[in-house]
Amino acid sequence: MSHQTAHEDGIPAKTPAPEGGQEWEKPQKQPEQKPRRGRRPKNKEAPAQGGKPKRMGRPPKAEKQTPGGGGAGKVAKAPKQGKAAGKSGPAKEEAPPPPAPAPEPPPQPKDASRAEKEEIVYLDLDQLHPFQNHPFGVRDDMEMKGLVSSVQAGGVHQPALVRPREGGGYEIIAGHRRQRASELAGYKNMPCIVRNMTDDEAVLAMTDDNLRHRETILPSEKAAALKQQYEAIKHQGTRGDGADLGKLSLDKVGERNGMSGKTVQRYIYLNDLVPELKQFMDGGKLSFTPAVEISRIRLDHQKYIAVSIEGQQSSPSKAQAKKLREMDEKNQLNPDVIDAVLSQEKKKEDFDVIISSAELAQYFGKDKTPREMKDQIMALLGEWKEKQPPELGKGEKKTDREK
Repeated sequence: MSHQTAHEDGIPAKTPAPEGGQEWEKPQKQPEQKPRRGRRPKNKEAPAQGGKPKRMGRPPKAEKQTPGGGGAGKVAKAPKQGKAAGKSGPAKEEAPPPPAPAPEPPPQPKDASRAEKEEIVYLDLDQLHPFQNHPFGVRDDMEMKGLVSSVQAGGVHQPALVRPREGGGYEIIAGHRRQRASELAGYKNMPCIVRNMTDDEAVLAMTDDNLRHRETILPSEKAAALKQQYEAIKHQGTRGDGADLGKLSLDKVGERNGMSGKTVQRYIYLNDLVPELKQFMDGGKLSFTPAVEISRIRLDHQKYIAVSIEGQQSSPSKAQAKKLREMDEKNQLNPDVIDAVLSQEKKKEDFDVIISSAELAQYFGKDKTPREMKDQIMALLGEWKEKQPPELGKGEKKTDREK
């Protein structure tokens, strides 16, 4: 009876159980001695609590391969084997190398057509009104005569851009000179495109058209146009606030006109000149850099400066203009001081010979660039100098030695 019970409990029956039923308990000591050969887990009482003793020694291969099958002493190592197996097998299959990015398709051409179909209509000239605060003058000069001849020969090739006017009629956005040429050519109407535009959109379209297509632009006209662009872009809204807002707007105006934001700011300063100084600037009596310096001087002193320039028939140099500005900031400027500063002898490097574009237009064609005109002028001066008497060259060398 006891032998059968021991066999059912899972204890190997290699020897017959002795009588008395007491010796069958001795094999239970083997699990306590054999674990000394290897590392034992802390829960040594696990076989007794589980009701079935664990097999000692190295576990079978089948138990090693299954998680947790290595006995109580192998529980900590089983996850490592599983982790390693996960790295070598399933991990690589789940994370294949990313495919090469497909080449981006070329951008499709944009549709330039507008939502509303625009048609060319012929409007009477008396219905067309100039743009409010139009900064560009319409002059009956040589360019206008050429435009009139073109209109007489074949009419107006490019329609004017206009928008409906609140007081009736239409406001010209682009085409002021074409309207004047049509009038001088004897036409009563001209082709136009009517477009509804906001004030900011109209300003940008008007200034862009004139700054890009006019052959002769006065400094004061360019200064006024750039200021209008700056105000329109700033009003439309730009990222940033405070000083950054202004900088971004200046940079945007510069990008539209191929110049830096700093140059745009200098042009905008010219709008602070009194009308007399603007006339001197447009006529070539006041250079760009001195004009920028003088524009930062108070208006009442600017008027005295204009009177002094007219009286002395002399253009202030950059150094003189800078000195006048510094003295104005220190409240040291008055008419006598202005005359004294402008009458001072200019340094040789401060002398500027200014020839306006209108004067050069009498001798050069319209397709000549400023660089080409300068090169041709210098070549002509070189030929002129070679024809001069030898004494002229000797006198110059003597003067250089005396200096």
